[in-house]
Amino acid sequence: MPSVQEKINIKDIHDDVVILDNGSIRAILLCSSINFFLKSEDEQTALTYGYQDFLNSLDFSIQILMTSRKFDLSDYLATLEEKLKTQENELLKIQISEYLGFIKSLMQTTNIMSEMFFIIIPFAQTESKGKGIMDQFTKIFKKEKEMPIQDFNQMKTQLWHRVDMVTSGLSRIGIKATHLKTEELLELYYGMYNPEAKEKANITAIKENKVLE
Repeated sequence: MPSVQEKINIKDIHDDVVILDNGSIRAILLCSSINFFLKSEDEQTALTYGYQDFLNSLDFSIQILMTSRKFDLSDYLATLEEKLKTQENELLKIQISEYLGFIKSLMQTTNIMSEMFFIIIPFAQTESKGKGIMDQFTKIFKKEKEMPIQDFNQMKTQLWHRVDMVTSGLSRIGIKATHLKTEELLELYYGMYNPEAKEKANITAIKENKVLE
């Protein structure tokens, strides 16, 4: 029976990109969301046409992915309980205690889910500029243990151009996109292939009331 590793077509993750077995690479953007149905009719129309213009501006394919996972607030609750113990202001202690009780009761009655939105941007060796057709076919069929560093850097440079194009296009319709770094990519794929794992609350992000830097 094949192992899990054999079913995953990822060769490596480094320099903030995902390298697949076939030699192509991927960049992944974490994107903010827009509550479309809270917008006015004119705003909805503008967003629709803006999104259409964004897609039409791309001369390469992208993949849009939404994930939904159970949110684990245990670390967040532990932080609040620690603050409750050290808080000297009685009014704040009451407020923290009531808030803790609310969160705990909410967790007992419903599953708190975390939804995240990603855009995957690809680049393949056959798309590299300045290469003849024979060079491209040679690279496809030639078996090499490692991709030459020069080729990798050239591909990564062109991938970054695509990342900038997508990020800029999304910003024009009010969507923030953050390019995931190596450590974040490793954490993302670990969670993808371990569905029983719960999404951990980012304490810093919660304190600062933000998701994206």
